[in-house]
Amino acid sequence: MVYPLDVGGVDDYPVKVGSCLITMVEPHKGFERAFNRWYERDHYYAGCMVGPWLFAGSRWVAPRRLKDQRWPKDTTIANPYDAGSYIAIYWVEKGHHDEHFNKWAVDQVRALYAENRGFPERTHQHTSLFDHLGSVYRDDDPVPIDLALDHGYDALVVLWWDANEGDAKGFAETLKSDYVPGLVAGSDIEIASSWAPSVPDEPKRDVPMDLGSSSGSTNRLVQMLFIGGDVEAEMDRIHKYCDEIEGNGVAKLLLAAPFFRTVIGTDKYVDEL
Repeated sequence: MVYPLDVGGVDDYPVKVGSCLITMVEPHKGFERAFNRWYERDHYYAGCMVGPWLFAGSRWVAPRRLKDQRWPKDTTIANPYDAGSYIAIYWVEKGHHDEHFNKWAVDQVRALYAENRGFPERTHQHTSLFDHLGSVYRDDDPVPIDLALDHGYDALVVLWWDANEGDAKGFAETLKSDYVPGLVAGSDIEIASSWAPSVPDEPKRDVPMDLGSSSGSTNRLVQMLFIGGDVEAEMDRIHKYCDEIEGNGVAKLLLAAPFFRTVIGTDKYVDEL
């Protein structure tokens, strides 16, 4: 394949994200710093990044002032609603989900735990696998979703939805045509990506820890909003967006949760959880 110097849209290149791992975790009180260092300096790499076909990852953190902006408080995603101080996200290349998650990841986690390289002083709030349904971009020549975890965005807002009718794919199309363009226009929200459970209604997986709330059924959709700018300044806009979707009877919002990107190699925000 030859790439002329003057091309490069989001669909011009063959490396595409197909599925992802989202893992939202709460370190136990008194173990916040130890957890941050263990995850960043060991598990992020040994449990994920070294695996086959996983090509990008990122970590995000919610200090107290961002947790206070989560809603609704009666969510089924986290227990309680403000648990899950850290979220990590990983991209797996399209067409290779099974090779990474089913043929490598589970065995790798078991091996790490057998070597006492787990971290029992943490609680998984929501750790699940999702397939990419599509992304809407603010800009005409955007950062592709495939590069989003490496781009260095300032913040991330994750929205968990259950569509009131139909499945996640149909809901994603409704969002793309009727709601998301207005959300991103003139905002600091550069990408709004949509994801559906890789295995809807998946039973608990055979791993050495409880993974928290389920991935959801066929109507579950997760949106990731990548923000280049001030996430707190965008929360009113996101709240109105969610209220409009719920008010029109399209879907039920299960949780809206903003995060800052972690600062690799530091304990920034650890004392603010």
